[in-house]
Amino acid sequence: MASSASQTTKRARKKKADSMLWSRRDFFSFGGWAGIAFVLGSALLAFVRFMFPRVLFEPPMVFTAGSPSDYLIGEVSTKYKKEQRVWIIRREDGIYVILAICTHLGCTPNWIPNKQAFKCPCHGSGFYMDGTNYEGPAPRPLDRVKVSLNAEGKLLVDKSIVYTMRPGIDPDEQYPESILRI
Repeated sequence: MASSASQTTKRARKKKADSMLWSRRDFFSFGGWAGIAFVLGSALLAFVRFMFPRVLFEPPMVFTAGSPSDYLIGEVSTKYKKEQRVWIIRREDGIYVILAICTHLGCTPNWIPNKQAFKCPCHGSGFYMDGTNYEGPAPRPLDRVKVSLNAEGKLLVDKSIVYTMRPGIDPDEQYPESILRI
């Protein structure tokens, strides 16, 4: 009888050990449900990302820049250099706006008041007050953008209309419409 009792306990232990292991059916069932959960989770993530699109927030292409009397004759206004990447320059015969983007590699030049010139910190290109390049690797003068007056008499700068300057020609002669005559 002792042997039958020991055989019974051995069978009970083996049955208990077998019940602790996963069966093949349990393993594939778990794997299938994990796959379904992964697909549904990925779809949910894609849906949530769709609700929050990737948007590049840039300043508006058209903006108001105050009245012409805000700008001194012979001075370069750097007020909009960081926000809009433009300089507003007033001369005796009018106002023009230059894009603050170097024509070499797109860096932002700096206005050097004591030299009365723009100087690019990246590769050393130099530009006169009218945007004409005089030194460095920049292939052409700085570009100008459209400037006009709105109904209230304020300056309206439109960066969507760019006057691309060609080298060797006076910028005033290339695009006379790039200057707002006042």
